[in-house]
Amino acid sequence: MSGNDLSKVIVVGVDGSDDSNRALQWALDEAKVRGMSVLLVHGIDIGLSAGDPYGGGYVVPQLQDAGKAALEAGAAKAAEAGVACETRLEMGSPAYQLVDAARGAAMLVVGSRGHGGFVGLLLGSVSAACVHHAHCPVVIVPPPERQAR
Repeated sequence: MSGNDLSKVIVVGVDGSDDSNRALQWALDEAKVRGMSVLLVHGIDIGLSAGDPYGGGYVVPQLQDAGKAALEAGAAKAAEAGVACETRLEMGSPAYQLVDAARGAAMLVVGSRGHGGFVGLLLGSVSAACVHHAHCPVVIVPPPERQAR
């Protein structure tokens, strides 16, 4: 984050999904307790932008708009919580962008799954990749039905 010490930053994957919003809330609560800031990251998987030859699928501007909206909503939640926040909209694999942004950070926080296709999976591909490749501790916030009571 703009010259700040990343060891005092919690990186959060943000995509606007319910799981992502739970991860963001967990990270904001943790940042507040620890006196840290958050860096919200949204990676745009450009593989999704190819569409089909008949005009179906997503296009890059739509994905960028959705990413910006998710980041703006997350930044508003951070401001409301009184937590310093920066945002990053990146092109490329969300998992790669999160792992790269979290290099040197205090921790990386993600939901157990986001807007990916196989919603029945216990752990999404982005969160699984983060666990395997991050250079800092990774927190995966589970959905309510899998949280300890």
